[in-house]
Amino acid sequence: MLKSLLLPLLCGCVLLQDAPVDAQEPKVDCETTEIQVEMTFCSEQQYNVADKRLNSQYQAARKVMKAWDADAMEGSDSADAAFVKAQRAWVAYRDAQCESYGFQGHGGSIEPQLIYDCQRDLTEKRTAEIKELAEAMGN
Repeated sequence: MLKSLLLPLLCGCVLLQDAPVDAQEPKVDCETTEIQVEMTFCSEQQYNVADKRLNSQYQAARKVMKAWDADAMEGSDSADAAFVKAQRAWVAYRDAQCESYGFQGHGGSIEPQLIYDCQRDLTEKRTAEIKELAEAMGN
């Protein structure tokens, strides 16, 4: 008896788990929202776009650095290794700087938005720096 009662409940749970993920995506107008959770969502999305652009520019610059290294004199320092080292240091700087920046709203619902906005801003600036470097190195 108990088994026959639990089976429909278990089946219902499985059906809920199989719901499409897209149905859970919020529909937010980032141009007009005044709701903090939506503003934070929009800031996160903007940061994600900036981060993808940075990663694309980073990969393009790595190709330039590797080509530079291939043409360099044997025994000279690696442009690619120096670039990777600089980028790793920059990521650590960005994350620490933005964590610090977020303290303006520490403990409040605006804190994550401040961090995402800071990360987006610094990421966009770094993307431009990497592009300039790649162009100077021969891209």
